[in-house]
Amino acid sequence: MPRFTVHIRDEWLAVPCKDATNTIQWLGQEALKRYIKNKPDNGGIKDVKDAQFVVRRCQGLGLLDTDDTIEDVLEDNDFVELAVQGDTMSTDFIPYGNSLTSTDLVNLGRGLYKIKLTLEAEKKVVQSRELLDTIVKENKVVYGITTGFGKFARTVIPVSKLKELQENLVRSHSAGVGNPLSPERTRMLLALRINVLAKGYSGISPETLHQMIQAFNEKGTVGASGDLAPLSHLALGLMGEGKMWSPKSGWADAKYVLEAHGLKPISLKPKEGLALINGTQMITSLGAEAVERAEAIARQADIIAALTLEVLKGTTKAFDSDIHKLRPHPGQIEVALRFRSLLDSDHHPSEIAESHRFCDRVQDAYTMRCCPQVHGITNDTINFVKNIINTEINSATDNPVSFLIALDFLAIAVHELASISERRIERLCNPSLSELPAFLVNEGGLNSGFMIAHCTAASLVSENKVLCHPSSVDSLSTSAATEDHVSMGGWAARKALRVVEHVEQVLAIELLAACQGIEFLRPLRTTTPLEKVYELVRSVVKPWMKDRFMSPDIEAAHRLLLDQKASDIKLCPGSQVWNVAKPYIDKYKTEVIPESRPVSPTAFSLEPPASPRKRCRHE
Repeated sequence: MPRFTVHIRDEWLAVPCKDATNTIQWLGQEALKRYIKNKPDNGGIKDVKDAQFVVRRCQGLGLLDTDDTIEDVLEDNDFVELAVQGDTMSTDFIPYGNSLTSTDLVNLGRGLYKIKLTLEAEKKVVQSRELLDTIVKENKVVYGITTGFGKFARTVIPVSKLKELQENLVRSHSAGVGNPLSPERTRMLLALRINVLAKGYSGISPETLHQMIQAFNEKGTVGASGDLAPLSHLALGLMGEGKMWSPKSGWADAKYVLEAHGLKPISLKPKEGLALINGTQMITSLGAEAVERAEAIARQADIIAALTLEVLKGTTKAFDSDIHKLRPHPGQIEVALRFRSLLDSDHHPSEIAESHRFCDRVQDAYTMRCCPQVHGITNDTINFVKNIINTEINSATDNPVSFLIALDFLAIAVHELASISERRIERLCNPSLSELPAFLVNEGGLNSGFMIAHCTAASLVSENKVLCHPSSVDSLSTSAATEDHVSMGGWAARKALRVVEHVEQVLAIELLAACQGIEFLRPLRTTTPLEKVYELVRSVVKPWMKDRFMSPDIEAAHRLLLDQKASDIKLCPGSQVWNVAKPYIDKYKTEVIPESRPVSPTAFSLEPPASPRKRCRHE
């Protein structure tokens, strides 16, 4: 019998399905029944039949149409997420104009906020439109307002045809191919275009802008002059043409989807078609998601690597603050501090660390002791790219070339987290390096354990190496050579996002492997914060006593690196693992307890060690 794991609010529920021809609506209702069964207040849900909700795949975050049959869209053991109406849209408003951040944008895509213009933005939009109306009234020749576009820039269009000019622009540029963006990413795209228009430099009319905001609140680009094709498809739907999707209607003709939400199609005025489509919003919105997810996974990479170091019986000597002050890159110093905060024996006694206080090993491998250097430059690059993205978010701009290069930087830097993680997974799985059972499982041969999970990590790292080839070195002339040096910005953004997702998946495998390694060191315990991380993982994935279907375990660990509890949703995007460890890291920063410093052979005293036993030289 097929079964599915459904995530509702803070709980994971198993839902068996006898009949795969049942709909996603049925699956959602069955999951809700199980959710409210043990809730004294019914989880705030009065009647399951009347409950409004959306269902999405955990893998890829794609929304599912509630009318689809389970057999058509899901496979046995798939993980899905259910969001009850009211959980995803707060009553907060993001004031629009000049202060939007990448974090805000991602949260707008997730439905956490509505949009409201500031009075200053309203005033600028009105002034900008009045200027544009004057240009039209006086029959001035201005590109894109009273002329054609690109090669046709010298063609003056009669005033009576200006509305048709803008509509034709949107229709002709709606030439994208492939699958549509997910609803979340489409919301980001629309929100970001609204933000640009709200700056008051594009000549949009207040009426049209308010219609776009109302639509948001209801629920193939080359990047030469912006994301013309994706933005055109978005604008075409707002005009009531083409196809649109909503939870109420699914995919349908745009005019009927708008009608179902009580919205009227936008009627374009002079220059408004150009205002709607000429920007870098798809590149920027995907880039914002990529950098936010990169920032979240980079923080958690430190936690996962620290757990691996404990399992492999490494030392904390390499994270001494005096060492990193000599090479004071901000990211490197921060990562070393995080390692100390999680592993410092004076703050969090570790039975595992105590068990190997005396040994004959000289030093740890690079993948363990050089984490501050490798993870650190990734953090520095993420901060660099995030500043560029936040500038781009609040800019009125057409050309994405400099932004594109930043996304190439992001992909290359974040890839390093997966590259070094895969090597740590190898050390965990290799008994000659870990002193643990081969592939982290008993009865090797009968059981293969983490053998293929490591292969999966290696293949993802290998694919990332290809994806990290920079898009910014490429250019193809378009638009009859009027756009003769263009960026491949859309591809740069999409592949950066794919690299980040692969990094998340590799680190999810390392997290599982490190927790499995802990099983072979029991009854010894690690530090308090790392035990909390272990307990979090074990709340969704059981230890590996023998071989079983592994993909759901990897997916569950991946979700821990993406998700957070509803109470923490506005603190930072994604990351239950980070939220478990963060209080201990913050406390370590504020406490006055002196830093513990394990004995080092290069910082010796003339007095012999007090213990009669041989002190570990890598201690």
